[in-house]
Amino acid sequence: MIMNRIIFFFFYIGINLFRIIPFFLLYIMAWKVYIILFYVLGYRKKVVVDNLTKSFPDKNKQEIKSITKAFYRDNLSPIFAEGLKGFTMSHKQFQKRYIVKNPEILDVYFEKGQDVIALATHYGNWEWGVQSLDAQIKHQAAALYKPMSNPIVEKYSKNLREKFGMHLVSIADTRVYFEKKKEKPTLYIMAADQSPSNTEKAYWVNFLGRNTPCLHGPENYAKFNNLPTVFFDLKRAKRGYYEMEIKKLIDKPLETEPGEITQKYMDLLAEDIKQDQKNWLWSHKRWKHA
Repeated sequence: MIMNRIIFFFFYIGINLFRIIPFFLLYIMAWKVYIILFYVLGYRKKVVVDNLTKSFPDKNKQEIKSITKAFYRDNLSPIFAEGLKGFTMSHKQFQKRYIVKNPEILDVYFEKGQDVIALATHYGNWEWGVQSLDAQIKHQAAALYKPMSNPIVEKYSKNLREKFGMHLVSIADTRVYFEKKKEKPTLYIMAADQSPSNTEKAYWVNFLGRNTPCLHGPENYAKFNNLPTVFFDLKRAKRGYYEMEIKKLIDKPLETEPGEITQKYMDLLAEDIKQDQKNWLWSHKRWKHA
């Protein structure tokens, strides 16, 4: 308990220091983080290089090295800094820097009182989307997430991330939240592009030319509740600015084959990655299950 309080104290001080740091200094800090992660610590560099090499076998070592550096310099380090800054950003700042281009695509479902499942990814800055999305759509936005191990930090950070209307739901409470009666239609947001812990239940699909296990939850919940599914296509317009396009994925999940929703989801993610390889979270051990 004492250690949790000590950690919270430094977390609290650090977060509130970011409140007064202007964005131009934020990205100077991000550059320093890049130097530390890439050159000093070599943070998960072997994982990143292995993932890139096997995903793009047509690229030579120099090209892989170039993408690796760009991943740390232009994606991972800025996202780390932006994530901390996001805890204290204003509504106006979010509305300027994270834009949903076509929120009206969800309106047809809202008018019918219909919930929707949104499949997001760890491509670009997903954290700002958690805090800015609810204010830009008619649905109640609810993001499923894994809580932090420190309960004090968890409670404080959850309150900050929900300050503009988003509901954060622990993955342990997913089923209960789906069944809970709500005041208005809900958009359930799931970032399902990470490695599943249970490969027996996983859907295996082709992703970047590799046989890949995927979390079964999003597709199963879509079918069990007969909910339409959309894809969040996020792009970095420029440093510190993001645009997200909502794309329809499946309108009638009960008419799909097993794994079809998951494959379409991963196909769209693969298209984004091929357009700009550095922006996905390559430091995650995505293919640890064979």
